Amino acid sequence: MIKAVFFDLYHTLMGYEPPREEAVAGTLGRIGVKVSAKSLRRPLVSADEFFYRETSKIPLKERNEEETMALWVSYQTVVLKEAGIAPTPELIKNILADMKKAKYELVLFDDVLPALAALAARKLSLGLISNADRDISPLLEKLGVLSLLKVRLTSQEAGVSKPHADIFRLGAERMGVAPGEALYVGDQWVVDVQGARGAGMQALLLDRGGYFEEIPASEKISSLKEIINRI
Repeated sequence: MIKAVFFDLYHTLMGYEPPREEAVAGTLGRIGVKVSAKSLRRPLVSADEFFYRETSKIPLKERNEEETMALWVSYQTVVLKEAGIAPTPELIKNILADMKKAKYELVLFDDVLPALAALAARKLSLGLISNADRDISPLLEKLGVLSLLKVRLTSQEAGVSKPHADIFRLGAERMGVAPGEALYVGDQWVVDVQGARGAGMQALLLDRGGYFEEIPASEKISSLKEIINRI
């Protein structure tokens, strides 16, 4: 029986405004590469998966400037390759320079508050497990969800990052439930779903854009509002 639901943070509870794919498409357009924002959505998801896997091995805070830059170069290489664009050093340099100047606002997805309210009405405990390397309480307060999440656990606090099982188990322990009594919802298949399942939790993939066609429908949702019908 599920007693608690945990969420990922980035791209699950909140996203960027303007959307990243629009910003990247704009950047590419300014340097002469025409591509639609829609065609960049799946490449960005793949690049995120790569990024989270790499930072679970060596967190950003433990990398020097050169290593951090190399990681971002690799990230953009994944995006470009998956979008069918040749990842030349000059192109990546221009993208990174432009993205460094970009201004984003972090915003909740429209389905977050209704989903949290529906789950809370079912007397389910709600929590967050994120690979954030800083205190995210001020951000959650600004977004209006801090008080709705009983447990907020970051990789900085846990000492390990997803997909390591220990961070999921620690989250369950702090919630006062067994891992098997918890459901984890995130937008990354390896880092979130497989990581949570490796710790003994149940898990669902949040696939807002329908990018993961290879994943069975029984293992994913397209909106957080669907969680209530999966418990």
